[in-house]
Amino acid sequence: MARMLSAEENDILTRVGPGTPMGKMMRRFWMPICTSAQVSEPDGDPLRLKLLGESFVLFRDTNGEIGVLDELCMHRGVSLALGRVEDCGIRCLYHGWKFGVDGTIMDTPNNTNPRFKQRMKAPAYPVREAGGLVWIYIGPKECRPEFPHFEFMNGPAEHRAVIRLNTRANYLQLLEGGTDSSHVGILHSNQANPTWMKDEFTARDDEDFNPGALASSDNAPTLEIEDTSFGYHYVAKRKGPRAEDGAPTVSVRVTPVFLPVGRIIPAPAYQFFVFEVPQNDYVTSTYIITHGNKPIDRGEIIRIMGLKEPFWNDQDCNFRADWSNGMGQDRAKMATNWTGFDGIEQEDAILAVSMGPILDRTKEHMVAADRAVIHLRARLLESVQRHEKGESPISHEIVDYTPVRSLPDTVIREGERWQDLVPGNSTVGV
Repeated sequence: MARMLSAEENDILTRVGPGTPMGKMMRRFWMPICTSAQVSEPDGDPLRLKLLGESFVLFRDTNGEIGVLDELCMHRGVSLALGRVEDCGIRCLYHGWKFGVDGTIMDTPNNTNPRFKQRMKAPAYPVREAGGLVWIYIGPKECRPEFPHFEFMNGPAEHRAVIRLNTRANYLQLLEGGTDSSHVGILHSNQANPTWMKDEFTARDDEDFNPGALASSDNAPTLEIEDTSFGYHYVAKRKGPRAEDGAPTVSVRVTPVFLPVGRIIPAPAYQFFVFEVPQNDYVTSTYIITHGNKPIDRGEIIRIMGLKEPFWNDQDCNFRADWSNGMGQDRAKMATNWTGFDGIEQEDAILAVSMGPILDRTKEHMVAADRAVIHLRARLLESVQRHEKGESPISHEIVDYTPVRSLPDTVIREGERWQDLVPGNSTVGV
């Protein structure tokens, strides 16, 4: 049995605000803060956003440039999210101070001294727009890494579907769920095995975008884990059919986990890149980017994720299921629907919310199938420890992630190397 986390370790892993060990480590990375679709129009409404316990305002100016400033106006502390976005800047409603995307003070109607504007700037942050997301860096200026490149940033936009979901749960609860392969065939039974209610197994081959598709009914996979420069990857080995010559086989499913908050989940024809980005200790923005070599129907991705009104919409992206509405569970249909919920991400988010804002991991009883989750915690703690010693966190030096791949269920002979099916995972950053 695995050693339980101490209360101190759980606190280190889950607290991300300014000055916390995890918060300081995470600030060394570029992080998504919203989708491009949320701020698509020049001079459109500003966005009030939170990241790692800090508050920001984001806007797209007249020229299409994006700016991210501290939310509160440097003059008297009024929220700039209430301001006017116009004429290449954002203007505070209180006294009309106006700021450019780089923090330049463009106008101070109640102060006519021109030298003031020239010697002061509002706090502004480096911004990049790529892959349907807006990314920012809020760490020390002298430590800013190169902007990372992921495979989903390549190709035409129609080959990519981007979804954001804001869930009232600590980021680690959601990230651990994404590194837990044994739950796929159970929690996501309707997506993994449509005949589960008959005590039969039927592989799903009708939806090549289904990340829950499994090739085996084995819900107690054997896990093998290998550290990489970006974090680690692991394989879930499930019992496979006999080969034509009678040799035993296994069905393998490979998941890369890139620190501090990312992973890639496989589907037959697509890769699901998922980032669990903490707004603060209690709210997480999940970014799901589905990417492949052919066009994607975003509506179908939203459907299989189970995201719909009244629990989620594509405007504010907030997930509203909670105990006051029974988590949205329809128990009347549970004879043919394992959970009474509508899809994969809805199921994952609801179970994370059900744990409470921050789970007390000192009370867990872990088993062998939880090895990848246990390893996630260990690698995150290792990354924090490195940073505390003045070293680079795990994955901090990696710029090009494009060779990193997940692998959907693939049958191989026992003893064959699964690593050879995802060769780029071991060479990235080396």
